Amino acid sequence: MIDMLTTILWFIVVGAVVGAVARLLVPGRNPIGILLTILVGIAGAVIGGVIADALGAGTLVAIVFSLLIAAIGVVALTSLNTRGDGRRSWRPGRRTF
Repeated sequence: MIDMLTTILWFIVVGAVVGAVARLLVPGRNPIGILLTILVGIAGAVIGGVIADALGAGTLVAIVFSLLIAAIGVVALTSLNTRGDGRRSWRPGRRTF
């Protein structure tokens, strides 16, 4: 039980770092929030680790894969959340009918 909790905590910590670095790697303004950045980082860390493990690669390759996948996730979410001119297409609390 403790081992599983430690693993989950490490995924959150590593995911937050990977998400923050991936967000810094993507140029321009990123309208996604901190929580979504952490979630993208966690997903990138998990997927990158699985791919590196399947290839039999080491930790450094897993980190590179994690950063690339998280950066792709940040770009995808940023493009979904903005209009063509770079402004947000949806703002919390505003209704558009």
